[in-house]
Amino acid sequence: MAPPRLPTKEDFPENIVLDVVPPSKGLPLNVLLLFHGLGDTNASFTLLGRNLNLPETACISLRGFNPIPAIFTGSDDPSFHWASDVVVDERKGEIDLDSGGFDASSQILWNDVLDVLISKCNYPSRNIIFFGYGQGAMLPLHLASSKPALEFGGLISIGGRLPTRSTADGDGKSKTPVLICGGCRSVQVTRSTLDALRSRFVDVEYVKWSKPEDSMPVNREEMLPIMKFLARRLLSRAGIPEDAVQL
Repeated sequence: MAPPRLPTKEDFPENIVLDVVPPSKGLPLNVLLLFHGLGDTNASFTLLGRNLNLPETACISLRGFNPIPAIFTGSDDPSFHWASDVVVDERKGEIDLDSGGFDASSQILWNDVLDVLISKCNYPSRNIIFFGYGQGAMLPLHLASSKPALEFGGLISIGGRLPTRSTADGDGKSKTPVLICGGCRSVQVTRSTLDALRSRFVDVEYVKWSKPEDSMPVNREEMLPIMKFLARRLLSRAGIPEDAVQL
């Protein structure tokens, strides 16, 4: 198999909007896919990819596959989501994170993004890691859990849970390691959330932050477990023979 190469926007179908951040040094061996939260765009996660400054890792920030109509947001600013529909939870007066499920979006992610990285850009699934915030974590959790025979490099969820209607295509638990982080008063990362993840994934690590909410990490203490997870899961050619990688 040919070695992995740096993906470009031209590798992907026109319906997929993304930014590619090249490795800080070295040739790309890993891909970190970044998924923004509900109602956002990928711009802030492109900046995150640059700030992570990861060697031998191409960071790809994806924009949500579906736009949120202005009638729901009350603003003309573009905003996007990852579910198959937009449904308002009338009890809470906000968009339901599970809106319409994630089957259709999972197919887009698989056919238009992952298949391109695996078949066209030569990345084994083990070399692909997901990082998602809120609803942006629910999509890769759904996909990885629904394909238990396929092991990805890892999945980092910030305040994102397994979708309610998520089902597996086969038997057994997914071997893709999961790191889930949430605030101490999180309404999304709960005991039932963790139980659901552990029923579908072999390796689930939970980090409970001292802050109450599930916001993105803002300091070294909150970011440290994420960087440790990445250090364990990212592959490297550094200091080893040309045809080998560090496991």
